Amino acid sequence: MFVGLRDLRRGFRRFVLLGVVVALVGLLSTVLSGLATGLVTDGISGLRTLPLERLAFQPGSDATFSRSTLRDEALVPFADIDGVEATPLGASFVNAASSAGGPSLDLALFGVEADSFLVTRDDARAALAGPPGLVLASELEDEGVEVGDRYTLGGSEVELPVLGFTYAGTYGHAPIGFVALDTWQRIQFGAGADGRFSAVALRGGDGAALDGAAESAGVDLRTKSRAYAGSPGYSAETMTVSLIRTFLLVISALVVGAFFTVLTVQRTRQIGLLKAMGATNGYIARDSVGQMALLVAVASGVGVAGGALVVALLSGGDAPVELDLRAMATVAVSLVVAGVLGSLAALRRITQVEPAIALGVEP
Repeated sequence: MFVGLRDLRRGFRRFVLLGVVVALVGLLSTVLSGLATGLVTDGISGLRTLPLERLAFQPGSDATFSRSTLRDEALVPFADIDGVEATPLGASFVNAASSAGGPSLDLALFGVEADSFLVTRDDARAALAGPPGLVLASELEDEGVEVGDRYTLGGSEVELPVLGFTYAGTYGHAPIGFVALDTWQRIQFGAGADGRFSAVALRGGDGAALDGAAESAGVDLRTKSRAYAGSPGYSAETMTVSLIRTFLLVISALVVGAFFTVLTVQRTRQIGLLKAMGATNGYIARDSVGQMALLVAVASGVGVAGGALVVALLSGGDAPVELDLRAMATVAVSLVVAGVLGSLAALRRITQVEPAIALGVEP
């Protein structure tokens, strides 16, 4: 890469523009990755924190709680498997209207049995086992909600006090709230709940036994990570951000390819001279591609670092952004690969340059 490094030093200004463009693409891609990670966290953090491994839904519900309704008989095949804990889980979105005339709350309301493995804290277990009430995500306490505040839920006649607060978490971009399962059934179905709930939460056991139990129960069994897709907007949000990021990488490859092609035209006499001195097409191609790879790698590193700084600054505000080191590394590597692929577009022109051009003679 002697010639390539020499060109970078002597023609520094010529390469700055390309470096700036690649760095900006790196910055935008990193910010978008932070946004994608933040949106995912804002959409599923409440579900992700629950200590379950699998969920069983009504067939055809696409792992969406609002489309799934099960009854107690769905629990029986799982309860018969050694080492498996199975418990009903109710989930719905409700509006909680303040009885004191304060601001209302939009909640992702989970109904759980107080003695189930889903309730890990003793104080939360005691609260849910007592008189009906709400245990809310801790971020609502930061917004001014206090223990003892009363809310009427979901247009029903059910009025509940706030019993306490638990870990921060959201589902479908709404803060989570917990109630006892029978309270959730009363809010959701009224007096005719008939033991209905949204899904079976499972922990323990091996896949084969659980698959057999799911088939026997006639339910759709999903791992926790596969159940994330049922969160409202999850698939659309992640797909949209991924498409934008892909377009940015394609643009980066096109910019590098166009720049490299123009650079090759400008270096035609230099390439002809190198060939006249005995340099092979392979040597010149490796030198040129290595030059572009080095430039793109440095520019990508600067852009990703800048994007990480922007994400860090935004993370303290209302924007749902989150820094993910693995996503940052993916962006940097993807940009370098895209840049190298773009530079390959000009290799054919390098092979067509004749040594006679160095003498000013058209071949």
